[in-house]
Amino acid sequence: MDIQVARHFFSQLEGDHSKRLQTIADEIERTGSYTLTTDELTEGAKLAWRNSNRCIGRLFWQTLNVRDARDAETFDDVFEALVSHLRYATNDGKIRSTMTVLPNEFRLLNAQLIRYAAYETEDGIIGDPLSLTMTRQAERLGWSGTGTEFDVLPLLITDGREVRLYELPDDVVLEVEIRHEAYDLFSGRTIKWHAVPAIADMELEIGGQRFTSIPFNGWYMETEIGARNLADTDRYNLLPLVGASLGLDTSKERTLWRDRALVELNVAVLQSFERAGVTIVDHHTAAKQFKRFEKNEQDAGRDVTGQWSWLIPPLSPAATHVFHRHYDDKIVTPNLFARSGCPFSAFQAKAKEESKA
Repeated sequence: MDIQVARHFFSQLEGDHSKRLQTIADEIERTGSYTLTTDELTEGAKLAWRNSNRCIGRLFWQTLNVRDARDAETFDDVFEALVSHLRYATNDGKIRSTMTVLPNEFRLLNAQLIRYAAYETEDGIIGDPLSLTMTRQAERLGWSGTGTEFDVLPLLITDGREVRLYELPDDVVLEVEIRHEAYDLFSGRTIKWHAVPAIADMELEIGGQRFTSIPFNGWYMETEIGARNLADTDRYNLLPLVGASLGLDTSKERTLWRDRALVELNVAVLQSFERAGVTIVDHHTAAKQFKRFEKNEQDAGRDVTGQWSWLIPPLSPAATHVFHRHYDDKIVTPNLFARSGCPFSAFQAKAKEESKA
């Protein structure tokens, strides 16, 4: 490991770190690597959020709560840390931005801590089609859901040699029923969504150190639920139902029925979360918050990096300032990265071993 990478990280922190860097240099010479303290890990994770090009919610990067669980030794330890994460982050609906750093020896196969299962039937898929592969893997491990549209998937944890399945306690999964105050959008069908968007398939890089198991969450922007999860044709695909429930002419596109249905679906999401006392932000407010973040970064002498296609909201993007400006998509470290390697390699290895038996 190059000491210069560590120097680059520490140069972004306040104070004189010359003695600490000498200790790190000695440790690298002796072992080939070094260990970040909990405080260093916390500051690095905050900077990674600040530098995350795809995130519109970076105004609040300094409020990230980092939980150091690198001392977890067993599968049960890891699961307990994840349950603790959800309890802390959920906070009775007053969502707290939280990251838990686990040992690299363990990985979650789940893309998020909370996601809904999917079941193939003769009439199509029940549940979230995005979860079809994960549901099958869970079933291979003995899990059996109840077959509803909103069965919470268990967590699948691997150490690279085996995979273990853990079901989340009901009381750590806060859910919100989606109901519009003026319309019955779903013709009596119960639609809900979970309160905490906890990402579990990304990696964290700080000062040359790579942390491969770092579940983290902020809070939802309403379009993530109303314009994507519930509306995408390859997800819950609710726009035809909403359009019909609103009495819109869905026979031709020029009536813009999809747009009208999309707006009311997102209104329902916002109303429902507010009614339940669960933190959520609308996309116009989020864009204004990002503008404040841009100003703060400019005042601090830092360039704002960003991936435009991710920063613009999927609903009325041209009504936000983000749509009308350019962002440099260069990577600045510390940062968050897509998980490397195949998350199901442990399953594949196990299958090969079984085929040899």
